[in-house]
Amino acid sequence: MGLIWKKRKLEVRMLILVAIEDELKRSDLPNYEIEYIGIGKVNAVFNTLNAIEKHSPHQIINFGTAGSLDTKIKGLVEASRFFQRDMDASPLGFEVGQTPFEQDIEITFGREGVTCGTGDKFVTSTPKLKTDIVDMEAFAIAKVCKLKNIDFRCFKYISDNANNEAKDDWVDNVSLGAELFIEKINSLKD
Repeated sequence: MGLIWKKRKLEVRMLILVAIEDELKRSDLPNYEIEYIGIGKVNAVFNTLNAIEKHSPHQIINFGTAGSLDTKIKGLVEASRFFQRDMDASPLGFEVGQTPFEQDIEITFGREGVTCGTGDKFVTSTPKLKTDIVDMEAFAIAKVCKLKNIDFRCFKYISDNANNEAKDDWVDNVSLGAELFIEKINSLKD
């Protein structure tokens, strides 16, 4: 008689999703589950779904870098309202940011914080859909969490001002937010 082994899912209360290791290393938070999801909305959706399947989290926290469209916004911020800044079906009569035939333009989880516009273009000038900050993954993760009924929080380190110096600023600052995020995540412990 043969034995059947089932692979057991690792269920975690909090799962941290980060686009790339340059933003946060696993060794920075060894007592937490961290998954790297890649850059951009497609990678974020695919790898968020894989991470949910692997870990069955109660809460997902996204950390990464973002550009600020408001020079007063600096340091580590919590984003609370998420928009898809590069969705533009306005020639068909939809608002910029609105996916055709879907009612909600924004995704929120009821917390206070800045607005975040997600898109697959690295921002170097003001996009059509104006938000406080811009990134390349948060809206996609938020949408998956909303559809899967998983609580979501998002912390972004402002690496640049989404202007013509953004590329150089991001390269110089990509790893600087990790320490602030580590302090924040440790303050969230039960």
